[in-house]
Amino acid sequence: MPDQAQADEGAAGCGGVVELNVGGVFYTTGLSTLTREADSHLAGLFRDKLSLERDAKGKYFLDRDGVLFRYVLDFLRNQALVLPEGFRERERLRQEANFYGLANLQRAIQDSPPERVSVMSTGQKRGFITVGYRGSFAFGREGLADVQFRKLSRILVCGRVALCRDVFGETLNESRDPDHGVSDRYTSRFFLKHTFIEQAFDMLQEQGFRLLASCGSGTAGGATAELKPGVDLEENRWNHYNEFVFARD
Repeated sequence: MPDQAQADEGAAGCGGVVELNVGGVFYTTGLSTLTREADSHLAGLFRDKLSLERDAKGKYFLDRDGVLFRYVLDFLRNQALVLPEGFRERERLRQEANFYGLANLQRAIQDSPPERVSVMSTGQKRGFITVGYRGSFAFGREGLADVQFRKLSRILVCGRVALCRDVFGETLNESRDPDHGVSDRYTSRFFLKHTFIEQAFDMLQEQGFRLLASCGSGTAGGATAELKPGVDLEENRWNHYNEFVFARD
């Protein structure tokens, strides 16, 4: 029978293959990639795996930015820094390189011309962005809806990735659709880190976008379907979904 250490090793990786959970984003890579810069903090972590936490599925867990970790891996694999069009998180990537102790990556970030990292900062590009949200209304006494208190669960953002990053910057959450080496692509899975629809509108207006069209589903007042545990019946009847299409010429 294998001992517990062998069982744990099997859960997180087999041989030289390592499964990672970095801030909620999953990666599979080689141990040789993670330890390529032998003197780095990252290499040290994986030489002494006993110091690493594991998630519920046995993957090694790093409490760092999961989206930016892909650029760390790409650099270790290729020994070259290649960033996508419209990349606006240079300083955050520098911070990640500093944490992992990757001196070569830090130098590559320093030496990389700003125009290669932030193409969108020198000029605006045309395009469309769709913003959508699912919402309801808060409820007060005796189950009465208080229409002055709108409840939004999440604001979705769809469009060209570089354009979405240009407009929403640090408020954009890309964890549901991380890059996989494609620099010029579209997404329908980004969402915002806040739930203020007017803030999203302000950011679009400041970047020269104008509203072209909108649509809404109306409320689910007649809904009789079985509810999930914890969902309020009255609130569910007021559920609605709205979308707004913005364009910049």
